[in-house]
Amino acid sequence: MLVLSRKVNEAIVIGDSIEIRITRIEGDFVKIGISAPRDVPIFRKEVLTAIAASNQAAAVRAPLPGALPSLPVSNKVPAQTPTV
Repeated sequence: MLVLSRKVNEAIVIGDSIEIRITRIEGDFVKIGISAPRDVPIFRKEVLTAIAASNQAAAVRAPLPGALPSLPVSNKVPAQTPTV
């Protein structure tokens, strides 16, 4: 892990298109601004961890009793319209 020191209004550049700027320091909190292309997803790590845990729980969870039934599968051949 690279650790850098920055002051307010100083920035770090990642690649050609991502800039992280220190905007404010208030006690134990550091406010940062991130400038990146729209196609680059940006999440706080704790939010990303919670999303991953929720997705994992949903993937392994058994269906709840009273869940919606499956649609019946019909073996009938659709009627053909007569040709004129």
